Amino acid sequence: MTATIHCSSPNCGKVTTSTLKCPMCLKQGITSVFCDQACFKKAWPIHKAIHTKPGVESYDPFPQFPYAGPLRPAYPLSPRRTIPDNVPTTDYHEDGAPTSEILNDRTSKIPIYNEEELKMIRKAADIGREVLDIAAAAAKVGVTTDAIDEIVHRETIARGGYPSPLNYYNFPKSVCTSVNEVICHGIPDKRPLKDGDILNIDISVYYQGYHADLNETYYIGTPSKEAINVVETARECLDLAIATCKPGVTFRSLGDVIEKHAKANGCSVVRSFCGHGTGKYFHCAPSVAHYARNKSPGIMKPGMVFTIEPMINVGTYKDICWPDDWTVTTSDGKLSAQFEHELLVTETGVEVLSARKENSPGGALTRK
Repeated sequence: MTATIHCSSPNCGKVTTSTLKCPMCLKQGITSVFCDQACFKKAWPIHKAIHTKPGVESYDPFPQFPYAGPLRPAYPLSPRRTIPDNVPTTDYHEDGAPTSEILNDRTSKIPIYNEEELKMIRKAADIGREVLDIAAAAAKVGVTTDAIDEIVHRETIARGGYPSPLNYYNFPKSVCTSVNEVICHGIPDKRPLKDGDILNIDISVYYQGYHADLNETYYIGTPSKEAINVVETARECLDLAIATCKPGVTFRSLGDVIEKHAKANGCSVVRSFCGHGTGKYFHCAPSVAHYARNKSPGIMKPGMVFTIEPMINVGTYKDICWPDDWTVTTSDGKLSAQFEHELLVTETGVEVLSARKENSPGGALTRK
């Protein structure tokens, strides 16, 4: 049987019979095929990131960018990982456009799921937790975030799932890995994890028509007191917010709980990103802001599924984005930590669909 060939452009990904290959990839033993010259030309600014430089193990693709902190990207990125034909994919798998989600956003309605739908949502969340725990167990000094991406990709597919981040608005990887000052959407690359790093692993899984979303921040090696404070503050902020959830509670009230605790521990709350509905769509209503006095609309009702995922910073709440158009860091270069759970509103309270297991890696440390 002839293997299906997809265009290697991150802006395309369509099935193609073309034999047009990137000359740089050919020299470096990388397989990449493009629909035509126009597709190749359009893809070049992003595609070239997979190319190695002679005699150079890794390099910073944005040497003129004024980074806020010490972290630097380590390119080349590995080629886009493939999905077997037997794994159900998303509507954005090929062209990067989540069309169903975009259309649904026009309604601003918060989905209410029935028991049959919730069975699949719970299954997706269970897969997400399994994959996150496997990835976290591998996160050690010397391991690259690209290696973690490979693990997440492999283990998600092994369970019949599709890694939701892959090609979502052209995101190039299967997981977001955010190190130190990176707030969110870090792209896995060749940088080895170092002693004292903190690492957020953000897992999203698409399984049989439903998405799951969860993340945790982990200590790599021996953490500093500052790292422990911001990580544990983020963990506690999430726990405190979850404890208030039940039918009738407004989504905007969660930010008051989160910011109060963050400020009490000398930290700030990121305002540019929020929690969200998930399930049939990767992201949908409600929007769940994490800062105080926000205007997030909506009231919790049984059957609603959403995430709370506060991003907590050591310094300012303000952020900047790298030229890759994904990686968001603190604007002062100081540490940031995040935790996320997927939640279901029940008749009497809330169910944590992405809850940790007894043997889940990581966990809280005591502040000294």
